[in-house]
Amino acid sequence: MDHDEESETVTKKSDTSDTGGENTGGENRPSLEERLKRLEEIVRSLEAADLDMEGALTLFEEGVEHVRGAEATLRVAELKVEELLGPEEDPVVRPLEEDPE
Repeated sequence: MDHDEESETVTKKSDTSDTGGENTGGENRPSLEERLKRLEEIVRSLEAADLDMEGALTLFEEGVEHVRGAEATLRVAELKVEELLGPEEDPVVRPLEEDPE
């Protein structure tokens, strides 16, 4: 990977980074699938070992943000499934917060 590719990989952070649990207006958050795809890209870049320390740390930080965002998405999905599988005689679905944090 040359320097231009390294810069492009590191700057992708601003394209897909999470807002740390705060929904700021019309800003779209990455889907679970987008997060997983980006995590795969980050792992490949880090395994290539041709990044400087700062670039590697930046990618690692972005990866942690994506993992946390994916975990939050999965928690919400799990709560919805549990709600749907609740008492069989009278299933009740209540709206849940999109971001439990």
